[in-house]
Amino acid sequence: MLVFAIIAAAVVIVDQVSKYLISVNLPEPGDTIPVIKDVLHLTRVNNEGAAFGMLSNQRWIFMVLSVVAIIGLTVWAAVYIVKTKNTWMLLSAAFVVGGGIGNMVDRIWHGYVIDFIDCRFINFYVFNVADSFVTIGCILLVICLVVEEIKGIRARKAAEAEEEDGEDDGTV
Repeated sequence: MLVFAIIAAAVVIVDQVSKYLISVNLPEPGDTIPVIKDVLHLTRVNNEGAAFGMLSNQRWIFMVLSVVAIIGLTVWAAVYIVKTKNTWMLLSAAFVVGGGIGNMVDRIWHGYVIDFIDCRFINFYVFNVADSFVTIGCILLVICLVVEEIKGIRARKAAEAEEEDGEDDGTV
């Protein structure tokens, strides 16, 4: 569990440092710096909603849901992941928890989440480091769960085949 806590804390630190640097260099919402013109910009957005600005001004709903998700994933990591020693699941859960905490810190501290990664080449919503970690963590977690399910199915099939071989030993 120490590794889980260290990874989650590192995600929060990287997220908060990046948001601090954006706040210092892009103090007003709408301020932008092109990294690669018309492809990738750093654009300051104060997001009062959930992912991609949905449900603006519902801060307390997001905070309650975030706390429930963070506690749930942490308990799950402590019980299931530590028991199974699945490093990828541990990493993915720590990414999601760290990203969730990073955005929650913003909601508590500012009343909004600071977003700044502006991928203009695909005309996508502006997001932040915490959002990136949550997304990557969720994708990794789904992959891990699918792989675990496939392993379970294969193990059950192998056990059934072994059972059938034991019953079909040629004796009458």
